[in-house]
Amino acid sequence: MAAARVAAAVAVLALLAVAAAALNTDGLALLALKFAVTDDPSNGLATWRDADADACGWTGVTCADGSGGRVAAVELAHLSLAGYLPSELSLLSELTTLSLPSNRLSGQIPVAISALQKLTTLDLAHNLLSGQVPAGIGRLAALARLDLSSNQLNGTLPPAIAGLPRLAGVLNLSYNHFTGGIPPEFGAIPVAVSLDLRGNDLAGEIPQVGSLVNQGPTAFDDNPGLCGFPLKVECAGERDQPRIPQANPGMDPGAAAQVGRPPKRHSSPTVPILAAVVVAAIVAGLVLQWQCRRRCAAATSRDEEQKSSSSTKEKNTTLTLASTEERRGGGEEGELFVAVDDGFGMELEELLRASAYVVGKSRGGIVYRVVPVRGTAVAVRRLSEPDDADCAESGWRRRRAFEAEAAAIGRACHPNVARLRAYYYAPDEKLLIYDYLGNGSLHSALHGGPTASPTPLPWSVRLSVVQGAARGLAYLHECSPRRYVHGCIKSSKILLDDELRAHVSGFGLARLVAGAHKTAHSKKLGTAACALRSGALSALAYVAPELRAPGGAAAAATQKGDVFAFGVVLLEAVTGRQPTEGEGGLELEAWVRRAFKEERPLSEVVDPTLLGEVHAKKQVLAVFHVALGCTEPDPELRPRMRAVAESLDRIN
Repeated sequence: MAAARVAAAVAVLALLAVAAAALNTDGLALLALKFAVTDDPSNGLATWRDADADACGWTGVTCADGSGGRVAAVELAHLSLAGYLPSELSLLSELTTLSLPSNRLSGQIPVAISALQKLTTLDLAHNLLSGQVPAGIGRLAALARLDLSSNQLNGTLPPAIAGLPRLAGVLNLSYNHFTGGIPPEFGAIPVAVSLDLRGNDLAGEIPQVGSLVNQGPTAFDDNPGLCGFPLKVECAGERDQPRIPQANPGMDPGAAAQVGRPPKRHSSPTVPILAAVVVAAIVAGLVLQWQCRRRCAAATSRDEEQKSSSSTKEKNTTLTLASTEERRGGGEEGELFVAVDDGFGMELEELLRASAYVVGKSRGGIVYRVVPVRGTAVAVRRLSEPDDADCAESGWRRRRAFEAEAAAIGRACHPNVARLRAYYYAPDEKLLIYDYLGNGSLHSALHGGPTASPTPLPWSVRLSVVQGAARGLAYLHECSPRRYVHGCIKSSKILLDDELRAHVSGFGLARLVAGAHKTAHSKKLGTAACALRSGALSALAYVAPELRAPGGAAAAATQKGDVFAFGVVLLEAVTGRQPTEGEGGLELEAWVRRAFKEERPLSEVVDPTLLGEVHAKKQVLAVFHVALGCTEPDPELRPRMRAVAESLDRIN
């Protein structure tokens, strides 16, 4: 190999002497790559000639417009090129994309690659590269996508990679020979980045910091020495010393949500449940107020329920989750814990000792995965306090309103609706407890995310998911004379269990987050403002046209608005696109409607990963028609959700 490199260097020098008058600097740098290639079985580099003035016409080379022949991209995938990467590539100062996957390139990644300061994509996957990853890659300030998977790289993971300021797409270091632990600095990698560390020789506990807490187990699979959440491999001593990981500081900016545990007070073994499930920075004064209020409330409750018991004995009673008929708390603003499901027998002390992991955040609050020492995991949603809370309103009225809304959520019992198991109320904290569904959401399954599978969802699974979600939403619309409205339907609200069954989540949250104490605001659960408050374009794309009109954000949500939003979800499932990813600057719904009006081929609209499933084309077309009916601009022309569910169930 050394002899081959020396020969290549001599050849390059000879070439420079002959061709200096013809090629520009970028062309000469690429000729160095050509001479570093020892085998080109497909003649992919045959057009790379030293007689050309620049490299802009060469195979796999793209030049920037008006740049005078400066190279912007080099893309040579699947050519089986053998050889090495020369350091002369560092001369391509305008290069933004270097993509050489699925070749047979060997040797080390040149240290000089750190000079490519405009590089946004570096893809060297599926080669034979070895050695350590140059630390200088961490200085590529513009790099957004880095894929070094399926090579023979070794050494430890370079912490500098986690500091790449523009990293936004992929960080794939899988199937190499990296050793050591995962640097805690990797917790600073944005949650939106698809991190993949599979198939290495990493060892030790996965740091429970930052975005690492939000990664799914697939990001760490096939590393026999790794342990800790989210893997099902316990670290030594983990069971004996359960601990709550640090939260991602970027998940809740400015909020008092830092993992902590209030000091245990010997005078009362029943400290607030918030200590186990909420990342809270509670000052000493608030802790004292909570304890005082708890003692007062407990004393009032005991006097009413067990007048014959002694006061001292009552103070040491262990507080457990109450059933629907056994509510603990007292006073106008007392705390309240209610188990909606009689089969939910977890005690407060169990939740107190449990480990909590941040798994999601929205303007509606933070969601935690709470893992008790015994029993199954639960999901706990801490509701955000409304900015416009009416402090003058009496405590009992606020509590009664919350109880009424939570009871309505708890009465929703359907196989395709996320089941509320219990809830907790205090004047300054409100918690909802659900079963934990570990396969993420339909949104992450379609568009990628921490819990997403690397394999695209097949059509049969997509159809089953939207059918189940339609049945769940139809149930919510018709399970009560109040004609409930969800108000926040989107693909991220459709959760998937271990069997990939759909569960509609978020029912009633819009009303609770908006301030359930304002009982006269609306008789409907949810408001159109749910999607509009987020400010994200993807959320606006779910909002029906009639609710986007002036004043629409303040209007009560409608069932026809839910139908429109569900139609957008259907379009996501069949196109694989985000709600805002229509072509020509259009939202997805408008783009699909135009495509059908222009009678464009189905292959131009459907998700490309579904094109191979020939048997599904008629089903896909049928779902398109249901979706277009759901998203009719005139709400009177939209079907009811029961009709939508029945139409989807007939597609089999």
